[in-house]
Amino acid sequence: MAVTDQPQGGYLDRHSPRGRAMLAAVTLGSGIAILDGSIVNVALRTIGESLSASLPQLQWVVGGYLLSLASLVLVAGALGDRIGRRRVYLIGMAWFMLASALCALAQDPGQLIAARLVQGVGAALLTPGALALIQASYAPGERAPAIGTWAGVSGIAAAIGPLIGGAIVDTTSWRWIFAINVPLCLAVIALAWWSAPESRDEESTGRFDLVGSALVVVTLGASTWALTTAAEAPTAALVLAWVVTAVAAATFLLWSRRASHPLVPLHLFGSRVFSAANAMTLLVYGALGAVMLFVVIQLQVTSGWSATASGLAGLPVTVALLLLSSRAAALADRVGPRIPMTVGPVVCGVGTVLMVGIGRDTGWTGVAPGMVVFALGLALLVSPLTAAVLAAVADRYAGLASGINNAVARTGSLLAVAALPALVGLSGDDYADPVAFTEGYRWAMLACTALLVGGGVISWFGLRPEVTGPPPAGAARGRRRHAGPSTPA
Repeated sequence: MAVTDQPQGGYLDRHSPRGRAMLAAVTLGSGIAILDGSIVNVALRTIGESLSASLPQLQWVVGGYLLSLASLVLVAGALGDRIGRRRVYLIGMAWFMLASALCALAQDPGQLIAARLVQGVGAALLTPGALALIQASYAPGERAPAIGTWAGVSGIAAAIGPLIGGAIVDTTSWRWIFAINVPLCLAVIALAWWSAPESRDEESTGRFDLVGSALVVVTLGASTWALTTAAEAPTAALVLAWVVTAVAAATFLLWSRRASHPLVPLHLFGSRVFSAANAMTLLVYGALGAVMLFVVIQLQVTSGWSATASGLAGLPVTVALLLLSSRAAALADRVGPRIPMTVGPVVCGVGTVLMVGIGRDTGWTGVAPGMVVFALGLALLVSPLTAAVLAAVADRYAGLASGINNAVARTGSLLAVAALPALVGLSGDDYADPVAFTEGYRWAMLACTALLVGGGVISWFGLRPEVTGPPPAGAARGRRRHAGPSTPA
């Protein structure tokens, strides 16, 4: 690491009070963002009833957050390198805290959607900052255990999110799933303010790609609106939205080819492995986002489960990731990523098929087998996916490649959540009608199965060994230093 990338005053001792406080600040901050993402799905039905929201409006409660996060996470990472990682992380935490308060105070669906869009901006600012601060603040020998602690806490946050969300919804008001973020964010801000040293990359040059960033926002925003309102919007408005989407996407590609410092360097996609891994990410994480949304609502609306119980249904996913991800990574090191990234999505697809039958009076025995199989497939593919993405590019692009893959994962979830309800015939108040929702739920799970199998097919054909020389020097080190979307949110 270049001297210019070191924090002012040298590295922190991870075992010193300040070093421990800094690690606590970044792990707790990341955990809050992950916790918020997993809590909201559990509360959607209650939010809809409380605010008299329609299904498309509830889709925007989820999708608005993902839209901001997916659109701005790459910009936020570059911003931290330029003006200071500590500064951007603190701004992100304060932004997220204020937006959470606005979410808690929302009086109608429009206010909540707007607050969620703002909250996603805060999440985008803080998400890349956590690992960047660890990387810059600790000596090379202390980074791996620090990242391990960060990853463990992130996994725990994902695991307890549905349980906490369900307990809050069942015992108090849904508003507390957002209000609880305020004191937690204040604690993180205080810890980071005192302990985190400032760092930046003094060698970073060139202007921000503001044009590319704006085109990404327009592309995702227009397509998300069109997918979400497909069943209700006038035909002329839908046509206009798709025209805007196509024009913005085409302009983004042309701009990215000509810009001196593009938001997404298209030359990275010249690697067949990098392209295939990201295409697989788009499909698999799209299916993951939709499965967790539809299963939670189906269990509450049709099966009569409480919010707490339905939140617990997804616990096998996090447990499997915590216990098996390292073994999956070791397997990929031995046999390459192609097999686990092909078999994993197919196994996930088997799990979704097993959950198609969830309906009235379904108990734990009707949910657990499918969810466990789905979790095992996900654990098999996530670590090899991260390794494949990072090994496909030169070491100097490892951080950028990780950011692109994270953005693709969030985009997949965003588009699936926006598109599937309308595609399976759900709209209006169908989320509160057991008969209507069950019909749509079953078609949605079959659609997710198709996405997952498609991801496996892409991996099989796209991850064939390339007939080239040895991998770029440092590729293995890059895999250890950077993390892809290893904790689904």
